[in-house]
Amino acid sequence: MGDSGADATIFDLAVVGGGINGCGIAADAAGRGLKVLLVEQGDLAAGTSSASSKLIHGGLRYLEHYEFRLVKESLEEREILLANAPHIVWPLRFVVPHVPEMRSRMLIRAGLFLYDHLARRRRIPASTILDLARDPTGHALSTRFKNGFSYWDCWVDDARLVVLVAKLAEKHGASILTRTSLRSAIAGERYWQLTLANGAGTRTVAAHVLVNAAGPWAGEVARNAIQRHNASVEVPVRLVKGSHIVVPRIAGADSAFLLQAEDRRVVFLLPFADRFTLIGTTDVPFTGDPSRCEISHDEEQYLLQVANGFLATPLKSDDIVWRYSGVRPLYDDASDNPSVVTRDYRLELDASGGGPPLLTVVGGKVTTYRRLAEQAMQLIGPLMPQPLGPAWTATAVLPGGDMPDADFDAYTDAFLACYPHIPVPLLMPLLRRYGTMAAEVLGDARTVADLGEDLGGGLSLREVLYLRNSEWAVTPQDILWRRTKAGLHVMAVQLAQVEARLEKALATGT
Repeated sequence: MGDSGADATIFDLAVVGGGINGCGIAADAAGRGLKVLLVEQGDLAAGTSSASSKLIHGGLRYLEHYEFRLVKESLEEREILLANAPHIVWPLRFVVPHVPEMRSRMLIRAGLFLYDHLARRRRIPASTILDLARDPTGHALSTRFKNGFSYWDCWVDDARLVVLVAKLAEKHGASILTRTSLRSAIAGERYWQLTLANGAGTRTVAAHVLVNAAGPWAGEVARNAIQRHNASVEVPVRLVKGSHIVVPRIAGADSAFLLQAEDRRVVFLLPFADRFTLIGTTDVPFTGDPSRCEISHDEEQYLLQVANGFLATPLKSDDIVWRYSGVRPLYDDASDNPSVVTRDYRLELDASGGGPPLLTVVGGKVTTYRRLAEQAMQLIGPLMPQPLGPAWTATAVLPGGDMPDADFDAYTDAFLACYPHIPVPLLMPLLRRYGTMAAEVLGDARTVADLGEDLGGGLSLREVLYLRNSEWAVTPQDILWRRTKAGLHVMAVQLAQVEARLEKALATGT
């Protein structure tokens, strides 16, 4: 098929998928001078990228599978993100209660030594041995656990990370289209002809290179939308569901815990959203529509059972205040056990046989999105009609992260002093969500009344309108569960009322 549609808008690069990998590639490419389009069928981070365990980590357990390169790369990226996004990424202490029948003390010490030294640590403390009878975290655990270890990784607000990377891409000229689906991508002689559809209708654009970064939908996009050499494209993707539960903060669990399950998996207990504990994750083979995945009863019981094997006060199903599931698109290595399938990524480039190139992204994790994007540009660069700019994102501060020395605490002290008539409990969530952009959210507000109506969950009208106007928020769910976690701070009986208030504010601005 030849190229058609001479009046179609032509992009250097079109990216399908508004998760962390798609946004990362779009930002990197736009910052190198390319004309970039990103299309996302729903909201940014609506899939896997908002359903993670909220960690920037090297992957301590990956050492057992000898994935040293992945762990080293992840640890390096941990330091980069701490420097570039100090408002949404911060160090988190992990406690590992020792279970002698699972892994020996010597094995754990060796693993932690490697973890401490595979990459240079600038902002992260080293691991230590713990006496759980003396350490305050021991109060959360059954008294049968006498010894343990501690190490450090990082917490991240995953959905906000995606939005900030999208904002970075937009700042460098990328076009970000949410609620826009790819109807078809047909390879011509020089360009991809892309038919896009959204609430305003359909349009056709062209692109020199197409990137399929649709995550768990990558296979579906390849089969149903992409046509190359008059045939659909196959993607070696394996879908694995990971589920989490959230309970009120467990007494004594202000640090995170890594719990060793009897099946040799690990389960995390993580301090979450000020007053809660996040427990996850599972690894369950998945088939079907990724947008409809839900935690099963068996998964819920599994997480409770593992947690209760360690806790001083057992949890029950009635304690659960929120559940969420996501589908991880892993590279299919034909392993029988989902827990040992690599979390590394694969970039599959098809530039043979003439026609425009196609790059397919399979696998990956939140921690390594930036490195993945750099490697994608290494593959794409030689295929572009003009030279690319140099790699740049390692020192690119994400929107809101431009704080002196990446010191969030020092910036917070100065910021709070500027708003003496707004209570600190209202300002701190804004600082954690927006960093230095919190001043943009507040605008000329100097008192609580200036923030407008309290719409519920700590959300003011002013913040909601900022999210609508500056962060692609369209629905109450976008705001309550992705741009913020305000939904956790709304009583279940009031949730419908809060959603209705947000719907009105988003539609009318009042």
